[in-house]
Amino acid sequence: MLRRYLLRPLWVLLAVLFLIEAWLWDHLQPLVARLVALIPLEGLKRAIARLVASLPPWAVLFVFAIPLIAMLPLKFLEVYFLAKRDWLAAALVIVFVKLVGLGITAFIFDVTRDKLMQMVWFRSVYAWFLWARDWAHAQTEPIRARIGQLIWLMKPHRAGTFLRRLMRLRRRAYRRWA
Repeated sequence: MLRRYLLRPLWVLLAVLFLIEAWLWDHLQPLVARLVALIPLEGLKRAIARLVASLPPWAVLFVFAIPLIAMLPLKFLEVYFLAKRDWLAAALVIVFVKLVGLGITAFIFDVTRDKLMQMVWFRSVYAWFLWARDWAHAQTEPIRARIGQLIWLMKPHRAGTFLRRLMRLRRRAYRRWA
């Protein structure tokens, strides 16, 4: 019981991190699709699609190395800024690399999804990630509901109610520790 109580914050933290990744994936995939549609490199896009179509499913996995290789110089730039203790520049590069890398990966996954789903083990891993996403939503739902309540209580016309509830929680906490 105690072990479960102590591990609960760790599981919630992992669920939140997973949901952040999933949220970025969901929101970047359509954005990247629109941006790629704006890029006037139709020949390159068709070439990538033909390349993926001509590869066997197991070889399509190597296409995912493209974002890793493309982002490597920026990763070195992150390390450089961290070594120089330029925290703001390092944070900006880290966020930029994360967003661009996720966007490129979303685009590549969209192009390669059909080929990848031909592999049984990939389908099961994909299904596991979908299950993990649902699990993460279930883990964080009580916390998200509570945050939603607090936001609702902090609206300007409800400030008095929020403060009364906060004082009640404070008194309860003092009684428990007394």
